[in-house]
Amino acid sequence: MSTHAFAGPAPAPLRLHPLRDSATMLRRNLKRMLRYPSMTVTLVAMPVVFLLLFVYVLGGTLGAGLGGTVSDGAAAGRAAYANYVAPAILLMTVAATVQGTAISIAMDMTEGIIARFRTMHIARVSVLTGHVLGSMIQAVLSLTVATGVALLVGFRPTAGLGGWLAAAGFLLVVTFALVWLSVALGQVSKSVETASNLPAPLLLLPFLGSGFVPTDSMPAGLRWFAEYQPFTPIIETLRGLLMAEPLGNTGWIALGWCAVIALVGYLWSKRLFNRES
Repeated sequence: MSTHAFAGPAPAPLRLHPLRDSATMLRRNLKRMLRYPSMTVTLVAMPVVFLLLFVYVLGGTLGAGLGGTVSDGAAAGRAAYANYVAPAILLMTVAATVQGTAISIAMDMTEGIIARFRTMHIARVSVLTGHVLGSMIQAVLSLTVATGVALLVGFRPTAGLGGWLAAAGFLLVVTFALVWLSVALGQVSKSVETASNLPAPLLLLPFLGSGFVPTDSMPAGLRWFAEYQPFTPIIETLRGLLMAEPLGNTGWIALGWCAVIALVGYLWSKRLFNRES
């Protein structure tokens, strides 16, 4: 009798469920965020401290240089500077959040949980999308806190409801792009310490742009870099949306930078993740 007579039907191939697996990974990251809140508090506190320092320590002098006069007094200068610096602080808040993303990714890579996930029957993409979605939620919470503090210290945006919604949507686009870049930085890091340092330039770029002072006050070489680096059009777009000012082509340039950063971050992350298989 042929052995084929005893062969049963071939088992049905196991199906993957990317959405369900991504939701599971998202819950995992949110639970870890709740169990270890110290990193979240630290990442939120840092831009808030910068906001308080710049508004209350330097705001009186820097605000007078934005077009006001010394005779307006330190309080008026401080109020003007609060309106100027708040968009940069919001961008710093996003940059701080994605620094936490890189650290979380590096922790998973070094502790071996990523290797364990690879042996399980789950959609591979869900491991990374869980981190991305968790970081987006964390960024929204951090931005809410930073915006609230900015309003308390004198930030007075003139945008209407449409401007606020556009600014919120734009911040989500910026966050999405930077999160994917940080996912790649977390994977390429050999240790958690390295992962905490690699995204540091994202925190410095607002200083080397129009975030804290106008670019026309900088030396020629630094001014050229400040005007053409990606964070300047992003800050100017956010500032224009919140202060109801015309954007010109700055908004399209900012969205273009976001698209490039997101695409590079996604492709780099995907390549790094598949390389380890």
